[in-house]
Amino acid sequence: MTLVIFLYAVGFAILGYLSGSLPFAIWVTRLVKGVDVRDSGSGHATTTNTLRQAGFFPALLVFILDVSKGFLPTWLALRFAPQPWMVVLTAAMTVVGHCWPLFAGFRGGMGMATANGALLALAPIAIFINAAFLIALVLVIRQSARASVLAGLLFAPLLWLVGLRGLVIWTAAAVGIIVAFRFLIDWNRQYRELWLDREKK
Repeated sequence: MTLVIFLYAVGFAILGYLSGSLPFAIWVTRLVKGVDVRDSGSGHATTTNTLRQAGFFPALLVFILDVSKGFLPTWLALRFAPQPWMVVLTAAMTVVGHCWPLFAGFRGGMGMATANGALLALAPIAIFINAAFLIALVLVIRQSARASVLAGLLFAPLLWLVGLRGLVIWTAAAVGIIVAFRFLIDWNRQYRELWLDREKK
């Protein structure tokens, strides 16, 4: 039985990582504009960087796909994994895959959309709470990376305060820590492309 549980865990972890590793921002931007989305802007394979370089509809497509690659493996784990903790593992690995994708030289995105996709499979209300909280932090701090680090670390406590319990809390903690760690690399960066982050002249 222990071996079976181990094999399930490895299988769902691989599923999550490979799903997260699908670099949709890179593929879509290359298809539309013929460029690598990581070569300009923030330097990351994200929805916002796709928006800067390829426009609204390609960015919308990337957002939907990035959410989906977090949602689907987590949903499958929720239905078929023999242990609840495997759901958390699977969700976390989708975000790891998005941030450090196997199929894109381990240079990916920041994990926010994929993390919310995983939470969508567990408690859809969580993504709206997290989005509102992140927007509030960006408005107050006026620096996207620092706001995202704080939001990632506070995802789980925030959801607990509003009354959510169980797997969604553990999943929010796991994906939130990964997102926060990823955004630390941009702690001092000023995203001049985003109006909220423009330095005052």
